[in-house]
Amino acid sequence: MATIVTTRKKSSKITQASRADRYQLYELSVQFAESEIDFVEDRYRLIRGKRARLLREDFCGSATVCCEWVRRKKRHRAIGVDINKEVLDWARVRNLSKLTPSQRKRLQLRRGNVLKTKTRSPDIISAMNFSYWLFKERKQLKRYFRKARKALAKDGILFLDAYGGYDSFKEIEEEREIAAKESFTYIWEQEKYEPVSGTLLCHIHFGFADGSRIERAFSYDWRLWTLPEIRELLVEAGFRNITFYWQGWDDNDEPDGDFQPVIEGDADAGWICYISAEK
Repeated sequence: MATIVTTRKKSSKITQASRADRYQLYELSVQFAESEIDFVEDRYRLIRGKRARLLREDFCGSATVCCEWVRRKKRHRAIGVDINKEVLDWARVRNLSKLTPSQRKRLQLRRGNVLKTKTRSPDIISAMNFSYWLFKERKQLKRYFRKARKALAKDGILFLDAYGGYDSFKEIEEEREIAAKESFTYIWEQEKYEPVSGTLLCHIHFGFADGSRIERAFSYDWRLWTLPEIRELLVEAGFRNITFYWQGWDDNDEPDGDFQPVIEGDADAGWICYISAEK
């Protein structure tokens, strides 16, 4: 999740924003754990011809992906790694508490730096939500890829996501209404893009029906990595068979969520893709 916490202004007035839980709002608006697990589970089986057992989620945040993994099958085990104590504590209270005793026993949360934390060798390492973009220099990102490759089991696969398109280079703000028990507005802001360094500064805000807002609930100081750069660094780190997966479009010209391997992508205003890199 890679957050920079911003302090809220104090107010004596009870508002929807003051009652809201920013991590829960994030899960409702950004996390799609079921579809993510569908993808990595199916692709691993298609590539390796067998089922993955141990998944490690780097930058795991609230560990929803880990929880979904151990729910799927009794032989599934998961390790979540994140440096943020606050979100890991939240995950234990809000997400792990909903698991059965057997499921909790098969899930381990580790607080630590993904560059230094050592774990059992997983079949899959999943690093989604663009969190690896916090490594803004080539040598930093290549170091992470090398560490991930070393950590994987002999036939392990690293799964990533990325986004781009000509709108990704713009300083823009987009809104999306989220239907929930108390509906709210998810606001994605690209505050700054700097072309020389590739620095991309983004924020998530939340707005509510009563007019209140949570400003900068999450902030991200990233480098906007392009797909050729990511592929080159994965190869330099020792990975092979780098595959990009593009999603199609439904009859209403909306993304259909079906990600398929491609050689070439489309020059859209905005796109999201998955990446697999084999050890």
